[in-house]
Amino acid sequence: QVQLLESGGGLVQAGGSLRLSCAASGRTFRNYAAAWFRQAPGKERDFVAAISWSSAHTYGADSVKGRFTISRNNAKNTVYLQMNSLKPEDTAVYYCAAGRFTATPDDYDYWGQGTQVTVSS
Repeated sequence: QVQLLESGGGLVQAGGSLRLSCAASGRTFRNYAAAWFRQAPGKERDFVAAISWSSAHTYGADSVKGRFTISRNNAKNTVYLQMNSLKPEDTAVYYCAAGRFTATPDDYDYWGQGTQVTVSS
């Protein structure tokens, strides 16, 4: 029902910044909470940040608090993840998702294909 497409990943030096975008397919996306998860090779998917449908509530993982900011623009059907002060341990494939406002992957119904973020030391 909802299609998501991430963009904005790439290679950046430690301490640098990237802004990821997630474009959704239609207006119904506005009714869902959205989140970012990440997965490094050989590891499980980790929660990064989530935002409610109205942007009234956001929360992030302890590992990214103070560095990453999630936001959304419902008029553009787009969710963003601003990543500052990047560290090598942030290297992963980043996925956006739509569903319930939780930190659990199983609570999200729709997923993008992922975008690679690589942070060099």
